[in-house]
Amino acid sequence: MQNSKDTKILFAAIAGHTNAGKSSLLNALIGEKIASVSPKPQTTRTRITGIRNIGETQLVFTDTPGLHRAQTKLGDKMLKAAQEAVSDIDCVIFMQDCTKPLGEQEQTMLDNLTKQKTPVIFIYNKIDLMSEKAKLAPLLAEAEARWHPRALIPVSVIKRDGVQDVLDELMQLAAPGPHYFPEDMLTDQPERVLAAELVREQLLYLLQDEVPHGIAVVTERFKEREDKDLLDVSVLIYCEKESHKRIIIGKNGAMLKKASTRARQELEKFFRIQVNLQTWVKVKEDWRNRDLLLEQFGLSQKD
Repeated sequence: MQNSKDTKILFAAIAGHTNAGKSSLLNALIGEKIASVSPKPQTTRTRITGIRNIGETQLVFTDTPGLHRAQTKLGDKMLKAAQEAVSDIDCVIFMQDCTKPLGEQEQTMLDNLTKQKTPVIFIYNKIDLMSEKAKLAPLLAEAEARWHPRALIPVSVIKRDGVQDVLDELMQLAAPGPHYFPEDMLTDQPERVLAAELVREQLLYLLQDEVPHGIAVVTERFKEREDKDLLDVSVLIYCEKESHKRIIIGKNGAMLKKASTRARQELEKFFRIQVNLQTWVKVKEDWRNRDLLLEQFGLSQKD
């Protein structure tokens, strides 16, 4: 822990509905890809911590699972992780897709944060998709009147428009205190977890809508060879049905090969080393409602 009279620290949670762009914002704020992103909702399943050091200031971000109506035990645990993340935090970055209305869960969370006097940076994301920009002004005015956030910032994370404004607000909120993470640390996620998430991300991009939510990826082997610059990574892809297994593998293994190739390229980009990636698919029926498997897959929120 680095401690001096000049250092500052800020803990911020990124919250909002599923698919609002929270993980994309985390990656943009950190400057590196540490969280999986995809067009599918509920991409993030657990809390992910990202760290950004700017001068003497350390910004610690928690990317939370999106707010949604839970239909499985996994969904319940994801909601619990999101709700716990916004408690005992310095500020909340609340993200909303500007092309969609605020839901009941989001409004309740904002009401509670306002009552608790938690500083909120309210972000309306995806402004690049808003055909009529004039519609943005009433949305900002409504949010200001009801919740009085510290800042209201329209952004397009995908185009990096407005991201620096978010960072500027966060830097102003940082308070004197020690740094809790090493200067060169980007995330608290183990390398095995990052590898599994990069594989799952590609499956989310490529598979049909009914399959991705029933997929878990676990890294079985993660070891760099001693005789050459090569990283051996073996992962198991778990799904809930035999029919889903056939879809994941694809005709003559084409889908699994495509996902594995894309995942290997992402792994090599992140770890900056040549990667030998091996993937297998197994069926674990109804794993999202089985506590033992959720714990085994690293998806069980500790009480």
